[in-house]
Amino acid sequence: MQPAAPRSAPPPPEDPELIRASLAALEPYADQLAGYFYATLFNRYPEVRELFPVDLDPQQDRLLRALLMVVELVDDPANLVAFCSHLGRDHRKFGTETAHYGAVGECLLATLAHFAGPAWTADTAAAWTRAYTTVAEVMDQAAQADAAVHPASWTARIVAHRRHSQDLAEFTVRTDQPYPFTGGQYVSMETPWAPRVWRYYSPANAPRPDGTLTFHVRAVTGGRVSNALVRRAAVGDAVRLGCAQGDMVLDPRSPRDVVCVAGGTGLAPIRALIEQAALDGVRRRMDVFLGSRTAADMYGLDELLALGQRHRWLTVRAAIADQDAHDGPGFLPRVLAEAGPWDRHDAYLAGPGPMVVTAGRVLMRAGMPLERIYHDPFVTLEEPTS
Repeated sequence: MQPAAPRSAPPPPEDPELIRASLAALEPYADQLAGYFYATLFNRYPEVRELFPVDLDPQQDRLLRALLMVVELVDDPANLVAFCSHLGRDHRKFGTETAHYGAVGECLLATLAHFAGPAWTADTAAAWTRAYTTVAEVMDQAAQADAAVHPASWTARIVAHRRHSQDLAEFTVRTDQPYPFTGGQYVSMETPWAPRVWRYYSPANAPRPDGTLTFHVRAVTGGRVSNALVRRAAVGDAVRLGCAQGDMVLDPRSPRDVVCVAGGTGLAPIRALIEQAALDGVRRRMDVFLGSRTAADMYGLDELLALGQRHRWLTVRAAIADQDAHDGPGFLPRVLAEAGPWDRHDAYLAGPGPMVVTAGRVLMRAGMPLERIYHDPFVTLEEPTS
């Protein structure tokens, strides 16, 4: 589905500079912005409170991330439209309606004006108004177009559940309607044990004839959703899924071979990529590295090795850090670097943030361009400049 262009006129060329200058004035108050915004929104429009979870802390981080992304893309119309179209489709699962965009815009501008102080000039206010109008128009158009072909969310019933360890589970769901996705994407999920709290998980498979999806979840300390999925969920329970997201998918136009690095439950999207390659008849070579801190943490290796025996284009290697010191042969960055060269490959990285960053930098130092490295959108691979 192609993103729709906004109906409003293109913004003046000075708008990006005005918006970025105001953001600099807001930076000292970054930890207060979201709290003030939500307090203003719920005070002026109390009826929208039921759309949000009881615990707003994670939601506050998402608001700031979305704001920063809009600022980053404000002078990149094509990517701004693509980003906002995705947001619009995804926000349908919350029950977002056209009228809500006006309320959010009003309270967002009030929040920015409150903290920006003298930097909030008439020109700055006009620039932010134009930017938000564009964002809201694109989101609303995308949501309406999506509503014509897809539900706002999918009910998915658990049909299999097994524990790999005390804190790691694998479970399979079947959706009530066909669920469109591509191997490597991720999915937002709501459980009955934490209403209106959505967490992201990657299917561990490509689309199947029976329409089922398999997820890997590790229980994290304090994580209501992850702990419930590992320790409480059982066959017959139902969860809710939002639309599939992410562009960590195989590029059908690329002739290059592929290197994948997985750690922990990052195995799920990498396994999905392998299945997608097999499903699509891709015949590029694929080298997969599965890393873990200890042998006890390693899971799924036997299944990957079995896939490697089935597909001649697939090679699987394991790296367990505690088998040697961090400079020993078991350490994933060393194993990855020594197995190269990778400068003519596409790379897919999934797992704990530090592992993804380390693997990405190993590949870049070996000559792989950043634009050929696909990874979790919440991780930054760029080297620090100071």
